Amino acid sequence: MGRPPTFERDEVIDKAMDLFWRQGYRATTPNDLVDTLGIGKGSLYHAFGSKRELFSLALDRYRDQQAVLIDRALAEPGPIKDRIIAAMRLIIELNTTDADRRGCLAVNTAAELATVDEDAGERVSAMFERTTGAFTDAIRAGQASGELRTDLDADAVALHLLTTLVGLQVLTRTTLDPERLARSVEVAVAAL
Repeated sequence: MGRPPTFERDEVIDKAMDLFWRQGYRATTPNDLVDTLGIGKGSLYHAFGSKRELFSLALDRYRDQQAVLIDRALAEPGPIKDRIIAAMRLIIELNTTDADRRGCLAVNTAAELATVDEDAGERVSAMFERTTGAFTDAIRAGQASGELRTDLDADAVALHLLTTLVGLQVLTRTTLDPERLARSVEVAVAAL
């Protein structure tokens, strides 16, 4: 019988998430994982099955950590437009203050794998749907309270906000001025 693993599973998943986030799935080699995670190849595969399975766990960890950010911002008190703007600006701020300019792991994964890896595509789609759902709920609440126009299709507006957010997350990987990006959020929300 082999030795039991001597590592903290959640810590390993967090480190793997960061590595995949910085390098992408395809560019991350098993040796990169071994070096970064500080565990042997045998222990890595015994504990996580494969690089692909570890990547799925990393995507799930990312989903769990990131989803709460928008939910919290949208749950704050105040006018709904301000909360939507704050949620989107928060994502811009997090991305532009990241020294590695990693962008969004979900967006990066969609660009890299969604058309060739069904599971990755489904996981990313679920993350996008969750964010769209949070925006839809906020818009409907704003419509019910009279803060937002009731003639707008809440689902379509939420998808527009997600599309804007995804585009902004791609742009945050460049050197564009964060304040300029943040102003575009106000434009996206103005018509509500």
